[in-house]
Amino acid sequence: MLTTTLGYPCIGQKRELKKSLESFWKGNISEAELLATFETLQVRDWKTQLEADIEGIGVGDATLYDRVLDWVIRFGLVPQRFRSLEGRDRYFAMARGKGKIAALEMTKWFDTNYHYLVPEITPDLTPTANFDDFLDTVRRAKSILGERTVPIVLGPVTLLRLSRLDGVEFDSILSQLLPLYQQLLTQLNELEIAEVQLHEPALVFSDAPELQTAFETAYGELSQVGIPLHLVTYFDDLGETYPWVVQLPVSAIALDFTRGRTLELVKTHGFPSDKRLGVGLVDARNVWRIRPEAATTLLRQLQTVTRNLCVQPSASLQFVPYDASHETQLPDPLRNVLSFAEQKLEEVAVLGQTLENRSLNSRLDRIEKDWVAFRLFDPAKPEVRQRIESLKVSDFERSQPYSDRVSQQVKLPAFPTTTIGSYPQTQAVRKLRARYKRGELTPSEYQQQIDLHIAYCIGVQDGMGMDVLVHGEFERSDMVEYFGQQLDGYAFTRHGWVQSYGSRYVRPPIIYSDILRPQAMTVREFQVAQSLTDKPVKGMLTGPVTMLNWSYPRTDISRKEQAFQLALAIREEVADLEAAGAKFVQVDEPALREGLPLKQERWNDYLSWAVDAFRLSVGVAKPETQVHTHMCYSEFGDIMEAIDRLDADVISIEDSRSNNETLMQLTDAGYPRQVGPGVYDVHAPAVPSEDTFKESIRKCSQHLPSDRIWVNPDCGLKTRGWPETVAATRNMVSAALELRRDIETASNGKSR
Repeated sequence: MLTTTLGYPCIGQKRELKKSLESFWKGNISEAELLATFETLQVRDWKTQLEADIEGIGVGDATLYDRVLDWVIRFGLVPQRFRSLEGRDRYFAMARGKGKIAALEMTKWFDTNYHYLVPEITPDLTPTANFDDFLDTVRRAKSILGERTVPIVLGPVTLLRLSRLDGVEFDSILSQLLPLYQQLLTQLNELEIAEVQLHEPALVFSDAPELQTAFETAYGELSQVGIPLHLVTYFDDLGETYPWVVQLPVSAIALDFTRGRTLELVKTHGFPSDKRLGVGLVDARNVWRIRPEAATTLLRQLQTVTRNLCVQPSASLQFVPYDASHETQLPDPLRNVLSFAEQKLEEVAVLGQTLENRSLNSRLDRIEKDWVAFRLFDPAKPEVRQRIESLKVSDFERSQPYSDRVSQQVKLPAFPTTTIGSYPQTQAVRKLRARYKRGELTPSEYQQQIDLHIAYCIGVQDGMGMDVLVHGEFERSDMVEYFGQQLDGYAFTRHGWVQSYGSRYVRPPIIYSDILRPQAMTVREFQVAQSLTDKPVKGMLTGPVTMLNWSYPRTDISRKEQAFQLALAIREEVADLEAAGAKFVQVDEPALREGLPLKQERWNDYLSWAVDAFRLSVGVAKPETQVHTHMCYSEFGDIMEAIDRLDADVISIEDSRSNNETLMQLTDAGYPRQVGPGVYDVHAPAVPSEDTFKESIRKCSQHLPSDRIWVNPDCGLKTRGWPETVAATRNMVSAALELRRDIETASNGKSR
C-alpha cells in the first residue's frame, strides 16, 4: 500500500447534506430520504478516491453531524438526560438539544475550525456496543472498493482524552471500552478487512507522555485480535513520545510532516523496519499545491531511514473543499496553485508513484511551472512591509489604562443587555445577496434593501428595551468573508465549503498576497443603524487573529506578519467608526485560543504575537470608546495572562453549555474588567423562559458584581429564525430588567 487517505469531505460538492439535514429537521423529508442522500454522497466520494488510484481508501468517517458523537452513540456513552429518547431523535438532541434538554458541550477539534461534541462520562454509564451502522457502511464500501477499503475508527485513548470525565477514572473507563473495541475489530476481521485505521491525534498533545501506559495497554490488547492496525496521528509531531509510540504493536504509523519537527524525529531516532511509515506529506489543512522539489527531497531523505513508506494527506481532507477546478472566477495563475481534496488525491498518487521510481517529471514540472507563473502574478507590496517595520510600542497600547478610561465611557445600568452581532439570515436576506451577486440589483438598490432589514432589526431591539444595539450584519454572509472581500490580498471561492459543525458550513477565504484596506468596510451600515435610534449601536468587526485562523494563510511569510497586516486594516476601520460616532466597537476574536499550538512549549510565542495583533487593531481607540471582544467555545484557565493582556473593556464568552466554568476561569484569575457570559445557547432550537434567564444571571452574580456583568447570547443569532430570536431575546431583556429593578429597589431601601 503506497498511498492512502485518512478521511474525506462528506458534505457534498453542492452542500447536499446540509440541505437534506435542514429539510429533515423541518419535517419536510423522512429519515429514509435523509439517509439516502447521505449514502449517495459517500458512494460518490469513495469512487472519486478510487478513480484517483488511491490504494487504501479511508471509509466510515462520514457523519450526519459529528464524528465524535457517532462513536459516543456506538459505545452507548449516552448521558441520563437523553435516555428517554431513541434513534435519530436522541442523536440530534445530543447535538442540538431538545426542549429543556441541553445539548452536549461543543468545542474545537484540536486547533482546527471544526467543532466536536464533548462526550460526558459519569459513573452511571456502562459502555455498550452497537456498531451496526458502521459495519453496514464498511460492507457497502467493500462492495465498491474491494480490498482498498480501510475503516477509520476513533481511537480509545483519544476518545477518552477528549471527554468530560465526571467522577470516573480514566483507566477504569478505558478497561471497559477496550473489550468493545476488540469486538469491533473482530467483526471487521470477519469481513476480511486488510487494515484498520485507529486515529489517535491525542498523541500530539503536550500531556501525551502521561498517557503512555494507557496507549501501551490499549494497543497491547487491540493487537491481539490479529487484524493489521494503522495508528494515525496528525496536526503536530509526536515530540518526546516518539520513541515509545513507534514501538507500539501496530503495522503502520501515520505521521504529519507538514507541521512540527517530525522529519527531525524520524532522522534522529530512526523508524522500525517491521512497520510502514505513513508520510503525511500533502497538507490536508491548507489549499496550496505541493512544492515538488521540497516534497521529493523529503521522500528521498525518508528513504534513507526506511523503504517501507506510504504517502498520504497529513490528516483527513475534511478541512479543505472538494475541487479547485470549479473556481473558474479566480485568475488562472492563482487557481493553478490551489489544491482542494481532488487535487490532493492527485498529489498523493503522484508522490506515491515516485516511491515506485516511475518517471513523473512532466507532472511535477507542470506544478513547478504553475508556481513560477503565480510568483510573477503576485508581486509583494513594499508599503505594507514598511508599515510593519515602522511600528512602535505605543501603537500596541490604549492611551489610558482601563481604570482611567472606564469612567469616560457611556454610563449604563446594571446588567446591560446586548447581542453578539448577527441577527437571523433569513431566506429573504440570502436571496437578496444572491440577486446582487448575479447583477440583478444595482449597488444602490441592494443597499436600500439591506437598510430595510437593518431598520427592522433596530426596531425590534429598541422595542424590547435592549441597551446597546447592533445593526444585524445582513450584508455579511460570513464574519471573515465579508471583510476579506473588501481587502486587497484575499481571494474567495464560490464552491469552497467546509464543515464547521453539523449543517454549519463555511467558505474560508484564501490569503494570497499582502493585505491592504482600500476603503471603509462597515461605516455606512453603522451610520444607517445609528440614525434610527437614540440608543448606542456597536460597530462590529472581526479581529485579525480570527481573520487569519479562519482563512487559508500564505506559506511564504509567517502567520505573525499576516496577523499584523490584518491588524493594521482593522485599526483603520476602528478609527473610521469612531469618527462616525461609534462609542462601542466590538472586535471579535473567537479563534484566538483555537490557534494555540498543540505543544504547550510553543504557546508563549503564539500568544505574544496574537495578543499584539489584537492590541494593534484597537490601540487607536480613544479612552471614551468601549472596546468589546467576543470568544465562543473557549477555555481560558490556562491562558488568562493573555486574555488579560488583550485589554478589552468587555469580553463576551460562551457560558451556556459550560455550566459557568468559563466564567469561573475568568473570575478565579481575578479578571478585572467587564464580562458578558453567554446566557442563551444560540445553537439549540429552544426558547429559554424568562425564569431560566434570571437563574442564569443570578448564577453569574455569584461570581461577578452586577456592574460588571453584561447580559447577552453566547454567539451570533444568524442561524436562528426571527420568531424564536425575538421570543428568546425578549425573555433575556425582561429578565435583566427585572433583576435590575431588584437592585434599584434594594439600593433605594438602603439609602432610606
